[in-house]
Amino acid sequence: MVHSLRQLDILKLARAAGWVEVEDLAQRFEVSAQTIRRDLGELADQGLLDRVHGGAVLVAGVSNLGYEARRVMHESAKDRIGRSCASMIPDNSSLILNIGTTTEAVARALLEHRNLTVVTNNMNVANTLIDNESCEVIVAGGIVRRSDGGLVGDLTSEFLANFKVDFAVVGCSALEMDGDVLDFDLAEVRVSRTILRQARTRLLVTDLSKLTRTAPVRMGSLADMDAVVTEAPLPAELQDRCAGWGTQCVTEAVHNGETDAG
Repeated sequence: MVHSLRQLDILKLARAAGWVEVEDLAQRFEVSAQTIRRDLGELADQGLLDRVHGGAVLVAGVSNLGYEARRVMHESAKDRIGRSCASMIPDNSSLILNIGTTTEAVARALLEHRNLTVVTNNMNVANTLIDNESCEVIVAGGIVRRSDGGLVGDLTSEFLANFKVDFAVVGCSALEMDGDVLDFDLAEVRVSRTILRQARTRLLVTDLSKLTRTAPVRMGSLADMDAVVTEAPLPAELQDRCAGWGTQCVTEAVHNGETDAG
């Protein structure tokens, strides 16, 4: 139950834009940032919004959040995941990075690597890695999604099928406790499946908030992955399943700066 007309207006703004920011709302409603944070907290407690640093985003359902909203969600976790994943990829490697804000964090963490060949259907990844002069960047063809710079479609899959790389790094929109890896867009999932087939080592990068979300299209299972990289340990039940499948669980140990693998 929405407790005030202001909260109702906040919810309408979030539904229109996909996300809201504390400072903007405080100015719009001429109240303190603390008041807005309390409003957002109450809306989040009702399951109507998800809190992120500096604001809130819509709770995902059968459609994905907008790119800008996803980009700011769990930024710190994604940065840690990016560093952990990058530490698993040696210099002089070839890899494919797919669409997603977490794979973009991996790209940022690869800027100091040497002699990489990176194939991607993510324009944001390409624009990031172009700053690494020792990195060869190959961009897939296909239909460009203006919403997030992703390339999808049959042409994209056909292009990626020309490669056999050392690593595939893929993200997802949701993760089930049975290990199913989910996304929203069937066209994107088809491309991701091609990416996984064309790699010797398959890495899933995902923050643990994906365990609280749902999406309608199944990309595959953690059983299909060689490793899953997260910012904190997976629930024990899911870790046990990964052990049975032979899927490595990789988590950055935030407190000591090392990476734990189990």
